[in-house]
Amino acid sequence: MPPITYLTLRNAVRARLEARKEPPRCSLPARGQLLAGLVVGLTLVVAWVRPAGAQDATLPGGVQILFTPNLWLAGVNAAIKTPLPRVPEVNSSVGPFQLLGHLDAVPFLGGVEIHDGPFSLLGGAVHLPVSTDITTRNVLFNGGTAGLIANAGTATLLYRVLEQPTQYADLGVGFRPWAFTANLTLNPGILPGASATRSANWVDPLIAGRYHIELPSGLLPNGFPSSGWGLTAYGDVGGFGVAAHSDWQLWGTIDYTLKPWIDLHLGYRSVNFNYQASGGLDLGFNVHMKGPMLNATFKF
Repeated sequence: MPPITYLTLRNAVRARLEARKEPPRCSLPARGQLLAGLVVGLTLVVAWVRPAGAQDATLPGGVQILFTPNLWLAGVNAAIKTPLPRVPEVNSSVGPFQLLGHLDAVPFLGGVEIHDGPFSLLGGAVHLPVSTDITTRNVLFNGGTAGLIANAGTATLLYRVLEQPTQYADLGVGFRPWAFTANLTLNPGILPGASATRSANWVDPLIAGRYHIELPSGLLPNGFPSSGWGLTAYGDVGGFGVAAHSDWQLWGTIDYTLKPWIDLHLGYRSVNFNYQASGGLDLGFNVHMKGPMLNATFKF
């Protein structure tokens, strides 16, 4: 056997290492890997959403979920009963297009519907924080401000009592919880300044109904799409003295199906309630919110 030299040992080790080497792999820097992941993720989302829209966005079993964010330019007319002896009631008013200038925070209005066969479960939420200046006779007080924060949620279970190719009608029951806060500040005049904050929470039972009809093709003037138009009306009434004396809303829209998975709505909405606290408390709200709205319904 020939003697083992340093050179022979080095060449043997190098040959063994060369034989165990794996083919080179292509690697991306961390930022490139993140970008590639986002691209793949978006591709999968688009690949899922588009076929769902093409199939009228119906989940297995016939269940359909509809999400509707709303843009509601609501004017607010409110009469607030206060505990101040010299100012027992304050009236404030904010017009529909003045609302944006009186917002104290970001408002929200939206709804979700789960539809399965003849049943529909509707849920909606409203958060509306506004404030406005109030005027006095500038004798006892030199004006002031009134703030209103309205939070409400509506849940109704509807049953389809009429269904035809071009129209349907639903009837049902539900409830609407309210959380309402009023802040009143009076600037000093002859009398020193005064302020009061009143809040209330209650739940009203509701009876609700909805009607929709598809408009015939070619009904609208030239320049409008010839098909895909419809009309929808919804209303509910409640309170009945259980909590509020009265609580009702009514809205109507003209609808346009832009794509199988999205509808556009332009209409008008009115929400009203009259609440008086029990137990001899100086607390009462008589509020009317109304104005135009623009909605979009996404179908999943």
